[in-house]
Amino acid sequence: MTKLIFWIASLFLPALWAVCSCNPAVEPSSIQERIQQARPQLIPDAYNVAFLIMDGVYNTELTAPFDIFQHTQYREGIKPMNVFLVANTDDLVQSFEGIRMLPDYNYITDSIPRIDILVVPSAEHHLDTDLKDSLMIAWVREVANEALYVTSHCDGAFVLAQAGLLKGVASTTFPSDIPRYQEMFPQLDVRKDVLFVHDDKFITSAGGAKSFEAALYLAEILYGPEVARRLAAGLVIDWNLESISHLVIE
Repeated sequence: MTKLIFWIASLFLPALWAVCSCNPAVEPSSIQERIQQARPQLIPDAYNVAFLIMDGVYNTELTAPFDIFQHTQYREGIKPMNVFLVANTDDLVQSFEGIRMLPDYNYITDSIPRIDILVVPSAEHHLDTDLKDSLMIAWVREVANEALYVTSHCDGAFVLAQAGLLKGVASTTFPSDIPRYQEMFPQLDVRKDVLFVHDDKFITSAGGAKSFEAALYLAEILYGPEVARRLAAGLVIDWNLESISHLVIE
């Protein structure tokens, strides 16, 4: 009987070992290939728009400007926008509300295309631990210095301020966070009671659903009011810049 048990075990152990093996089903190189293949195909002669994301990024401040800018690809006769997500990881990033997304580029390890417009949406820890991320702050500073425009939504302004980019320019942030903003960065020219502020290359917005307005404003700067209205109509938004509370520093 003992010999029979050992003989049966010898038949099933190899198969059992294969099932329980810790060898990954997908080799790391294959994962990297899939990441490369998933990256957006960039349109030539277009504005490159990078969205900085991290765990805890808020949905609206990311998706509102992303929608506006991505829809430029469906308008004829204009220079469209390539939109892509940039993070400090190749792994999934989870928004505060629970949406999981895969970054297109890792700013620590990847060669990233030239960035014409940098978008910094708000994230859960933009008032505390994110501001201690020296690599992220340095990357934002480097990109912003070369970009045509830099935009923040809600508490994304804290990141720009921490990078030293808002010295000498007017800015705003999420309304209830303005006292904290002024306390942390007392040297800044902070404006209240406006949905967004445009000074030099920087556009800072109150965030939330008003991130749409700040993005449409930039579209109007680049393409004119008629194109901005058509972009807004495509998302069922009534757009009239004159009716929006904002500040432009000439």
